[in-house]
Amino acid sequence: MARKANVARVGVAMAMHCLGPRALSRAAARAPRLVLGIETSCDDTAAAVVGEAGTVLGEALHSQKETHLKAGGIIPPVAQRLHREHLDRVVQEALDNSGVPLNELTAIATTIKPGLALSLQVGLEYSLKLIEQCKKPFIPVHHMEAHALTIRMLQPVEFPFLVLLISGGHSLLAVARGVDDFLLLGQTLDEAPGDTLDKIARRLSLKNHPACCTMSGGEAIEYLARTGNRLHVEIREPMSHHIDCDFSFSGLRNQVNLIIAKKEKEEGIQDGQLLSCVNDIAAAVQHTVAVHLAKRTHRAILFCKKEDFLPQSNPALVVSGGVASNEYIIKILQIVTEANGFSLNCPPPKLCTDNGIMIAWNGIERLRAGIGILHNPKAIRYEPKAPLGINLSEQVRRAALKVPYLKLKI
Repeated sequence: MARKANVARVGVAMAMHCLGPRALSRAAARAPRLVLGIETSCDDTAAAVVGEAGTVLGEALHSQKETHLKAGGIIPPVAQRLHREHLDRVVQEALDNSGVPLNELTAIATTIKPGLALSLQVGLEYSLKLIEQCKKPFIPVHHMEAHALTIRMLQPVEFPFLVLLISGGHSLLAVARGVDDFLLLGQTLDEAPGDTLDKIARRLSLKNHPACCTMSGGEAIEYLARTGNRLHVEIREPMSHHIDCDFSFSGLRNQVNLIIAKKEKEEGIQDGQLLSCVNDIAAAVQHTVAVHLAKRTHRAILFCKKEDFLPQSNPALVVSGGVASNEYIIKILQIVTEANGFSLNCPPPKLCTDNGIMIAWNGIERLRAGIGILHNPKAIRYEPKAPLGINLSEQVRRAALKVPYLKLKI
């Protein structure tokens, strides 16, 4: 399992003045491709300049985490305002750190789907003005596609591979056959695992826990689970009778809310106070989420083997998205991959969460493949909801593959 990124920061200077037209053309052909990536799909304002060898030349990020923690969740108009206040500075900082002037960029890549509409709008509008200013091609990026391909910047993971994308806004299983060629095997039917963990953390009032007050909900759950006993709290696994690769987390959250309400009544505590068993609840929630993800992933592996979607030699599972930063979930998934002869590949936590690097890298991937490069992007629109690839979930359901028992315990 790969968890450590090998990312170098190197300054770039291209001396192309005093060259004739033919020499300029030859130099342009030899010059490394450099992409500025811009990310504003949710609550992080991020930008980065990446070279085609995967070298991160410069990056910058403004996190809105503290603001939204105080509000108890992401408020879209607030996220939009903060993007507008900080995006120009973040982009300029990434460019300054890279040493690459705007006119030496090959293209600008920006997340345009999916995400919060008001947040996507800021990134797209800013990018279109920047493109008009510097006369560079525009590469619109699918946020989940960018998460899926990040690993290829760090390791030689070849197509096709199986990918599990898990975050605060998304949860899906897909086969990545190419830069923009995906087969969707399953996705969440309601909410995403990161969203569920955040909501449960809020219900547990973890922002009032002295050790968790600066953590996101998912981080707090993982932290407290380390010293909790999951066996002290019984939570039923979601969708255990559904033989497919889809996910569901809202029912799990409802179960936990009932457990919390019962425990609060037993302990006689008021809203905002912490339960004595909060660590046990965190451990049980984390384990149930991990097992749900693992069993769906196991079925996806079986389906891929049945349909011969992946190479028989060294097949790979890539796990990415913010929830992929959870070490316990990764360890549970590793039990599944080892039992099936798969490698487990995961970017380091910094690149699992939203960032400008993955957007710039997606631009590099698309430049290499000659896909989705726009020279007149005025008609482009942001898309808050956007599917990834061809949906085969019904085909998976019809296959009705039973997952053999695995001891999913650490």
